[in-house]
Amino acid sequence: MFTGIIETLGLIKKINQNEIFVNISIDEIKAGDSISVNGICLTVKELKKISKGYECRFDISSETYARTNLKFLKINELVNIERSIKIGSRLDGHIVTGHIDNISKILSIKKGDGYEFEFSIPEKLDQFIAEKGSIALDGISLTVAKKMKNKFSVAIVPFTFNNTNLKSRKVGDYVNLEVDILARYVHSILENETSNLKLKEIFGVDL
Repeated sequence: MFTGIIETLGLIKKINQNEIFVNISIDEIKAGDSISVNGICLTVKELKKISKGYECRFDISSETYARTNLKFLKINELVNIERSIKIGSRLDGHIVTGHIDNISKILSIKKGDGYEFEFSIPEKLDQFIAEKGSIALDGISLTVAKKMKNKFSVAIVPFTFNNTNLKSRKVGDYVNLEVDILARYVHSILENETSNLKLKEIFGVDL
């Protein structure tokens, strides 16, 4: 489980369909740890000490490779890194599972006091995205500023832009998208007629 608050940037040293090697400048990492790499929950299989932090090796499943933007990443590309949350830690972002729903394409980037990014809405995910709702993009906890037909926008403050891989992103790039898990559960409940009737009994309203 993660919060979507990026700790540091990692550097890809090697990547293929089966594994990825990432240099991570964090000292408190060990084999078996769950690490969010661009929002993907991966397990450290092996690690090697480097001048600052570790070179970490992660195995990749065929499903993960096919569903995420790993297939587009290249050597020396920056990736967002977050270690799994500890019980008792502050939840500064929102609950992020590290299970990617789909990839989303960057449609536009506008610079003002901060930055405004527009992203495509992947097929079948429209019902889980709402204005002012939470969304995770490449593992970053963000708020949907505006939802339009087949796309949505987010406002990026300078700190987030400068301390995540968004600073190296360009129009046409793909990011990993994970919808808010609460939105997914609510949608599942409302789709279930039995649950709907039960909620009607409890709250006295037809949901």
